[in-house]
Amino acid sequence: MARKQNTFPNAEDDITRAAGVPDTPQTRSPAYRLAFADDDFLCRDELRATRIQLEMLKPELILAEKGIESTVVMFGGARIPEPSRKDEARTETLAELSKYYDQAREFARLMTIKSMESYGREDVIVTGGGPGVMEAGNRGAADAGGASMSLNIVLPHEQAPNEYCTPDLCFNFHYFATRKIHFLMRAKAITVFPGGFGTLDELFETLTLIQTGRMGRMPVLLFGEDFWRKIINWEALADAGTISAEDIKLFHFVETAAQAVQIIEDFKDIVEPLDEPLIDSTLPEQSVS
Repeated sequence: MARKQNTFPNAEDDITRAAGVPDTPQTRSPAYRLAFADDDFLCRDELRATRIQLEMLKPELILAEKGIESTVVMFGGARIPEPSRKDEARTETLAELSKYYDQAREFARLMTIKSMESYGREDVIVTGGGPGVMEAGNRGAADAGGASMSLNIVLPHEQAPNEYCTPDLCFNFHYFATRKIHFLMRAKAITVFPGGFGTLDELFETLTLIQTGRMGRMPVLLFGEDFWRKIINWEALADAGTISAEDIKLFHFVETAAQAVQIIEDFKDIVEPLDEPLIDSTLPEQSVS
């Protein structure tokens, strides 16, 4: 990106100049470092709010420069193997779930073909950038000849981003909170494949935001009805009154990529916020913030 004309010295130039000053006790002192070029300073606890702001700004600026306006999110398990490697799965159930790798890959391919009709500005696939379902999503986008976003996060045993991530759209995060915001703030649809704690966290946060009216209605598509009904008794929640019967309509079960694409194409109320939250506003002292 071309540098704008500016009367004042450029920050990058001053970093270079500061590195070339004479070596003295004063210039070696941490106090003398330029604040924005001082990693120790930026990592202080008191600078947490600044770091969060930077994690919000960096992807936002890059995506704006790329012209990306909307995304299709793919959540799902990192441990789900490619079918050709299902014999390496730790359990028989996990091996059986490998079929959703192919469905995730095909879904991403179909959506990326649609995205390319807008020159990659709309319906861009976004994953967590890891293995399993995430790899399948980035791989499907690459199959179509298009780009996809990846939102990685630093974890104790985290691997490098999968090889199918588009390098210029591959971001790394320290804060889960800012990563989650970037997942959802441009979303036109959410797909959720079988997964573990992380996938469940992402699913329920999404449903809570829609249920409470903090995020507009959009397709939320759960791949693998048998899996989801086995691990979550949705009707029991409604019967207990902890959610309403209407809340179960916030998502759809699908089995194939083609089914998911069709629901997304038929969905009419993607970004409009709810007029009223779907929670029971008659309950005492209940508020949404």
